[in-house]
Amino acid sequence: MKRILRSRNLRRVATAVVATAVIGASLAACSSGSGSSGGGSASDVDAALKQGGTITYWSWTPSAQAQVAAFEKAYPKVKVKLVNAGTNTTEYTKLQNAIKAGSGAPDVAQVEYYAIPQFALSDSLVDLKQYGFDSLKSDYTPGPWGSVNVGGKLVGLPQDSGPMAMFYNKTVFDKYGLTVPKSWDEYVADAQKLHAADPNAYITSDSGDSGFTTSMIWQAGGRPFQVNGTTVSINLQDDGSKKWTGTWDKLVQGKLLSTVPGWSDDWFKALGNGSIATLVTGAWMPGVLESSVKDGSGQWRVAPIPTYDGTPTNAENGGGAQVVLKQSKNQALAAGFLKWLNNDPASIKVFLQSGGFPSTTKDLNSSDFLAQAPEYFGGQKINEVLVDGAKNVSTGWQYLPFQVYANSIYGDTVGQSYTSNSSLNPGLQAWQKALVSYGNQQGFTVTGK
Repeated sequence: MKRILRSRNLRRVATAVVATAVIGASLAACSSGSGSSGGGSASDVDAALKQGGTITYWSWTPSAQAQVAAFEKAYPKVKVKLVNAGTNTTEYTKLQNAIKAGSGAPDVAQVEYYAIPQFALSDSLVDLKQYGFDSLKSDYTPGPWGSVNVGGKLVGLPQDSGPMAMFYNKTVFDKYGLTVPKSWDEYVADAQKLHAADPNAYITSDSGDSGFTTSMIWQAGGRPFQVNGTTVSINLQDDGSKKWTGTWDKLVQGKLLSTVPGWSDDWFKALGNGSIATLVTGAWMPGVLESSVKDGSGQWRVAPIPTYDGTPTNAENGGGAQVVLKQSKNQALAAGFLKWLNNDPASIKVFLQSGGFPSTTKDLNSSDFLAQAPEYFGGQKINEVLVDGAKNVSTGWQYLPFQVYANSIYGDTVGQSYTSNSSLNPGLQAWQKALVSYGNQQGFTVTGK
């Protein structure tokens, strides 16, 4: 999905200066008790929607304008002021500054899953359990639902999801006699075979991406970040982390990965001409390929992400939710809008039309959604594969409460392993050391194992 494409791109170039400002403001808000405690019930939400009023919604998603229009048609007494406050870190910095100032925050905001913990930590988000929204758990897939439950509170409702899958160029696979890999060992073997046959062809591209690394560690069973309030432990040498590096080191050290920068013009060109044969990424990728890699039409297919032991296990890569800010003067109305936005069939229909991949189980299991067979993917019913991937996302993953900063220094630590074609483990160790030091400097209690 284009929205995620842009956010991933911006995430990689987020500066440490901006991230530090966000964390500093977050802890300041935490210590000052920013925001009112709110309080309410499900009946308060219904009453607020009937009474009407005005709320402000910050979002950059392509479907936002159409969704707001549909909501206002359904609830004519409610006015939603839609504001694009910037994408990703730009919005988060403005949001945190407003929280610190005690005014200027929207009623509802779009926040990606990886950034949610830092706002939950500052006690800036409304706990939606008071409105009975925890009863909606079965409506969502496990990964996204887990991402909006922080510290025992339900701090948002999921909008989209990014269960991982392997997108592959069938034309390239057929040309070189490659078998679609079911295991990571088979994936490495394909990489070796492909590059030996054509030195200009690579199994995939990866020059170091923090979001990809954390997703791959998640899929391998790693849980390197454990967070309990402001107490954090980091272990980027846990079993799952080493399981992933044990595989990926073979590609990095063997120079079997394309170093073409992701999301660049050259990268899109390589996806179109077959010199990059696969992508292991989130379920939002089909729309990106169709719109930006037109030369690949008819050639690409989708397969489940490879496994380590044959047991289907998956992780999320990308996606986000909407939250209600405690600073809102009409939290019940904001909650009502949020529930409609991410749970009402009329809203989700608009979202799907914009190319979004849903987090709602009903939509993921609908016959129409599963039956879609895009010509771009050779008529394959790709959503059947992607939905199975969503069902296999393992639970228990946590992001750091300063993940924005963590991502910003990834290139200076793990990224150096890619540059030198050396083992990723020393890079992960350097990343951990820097994160432990930074977290403690910012007032967290951080330990590394």
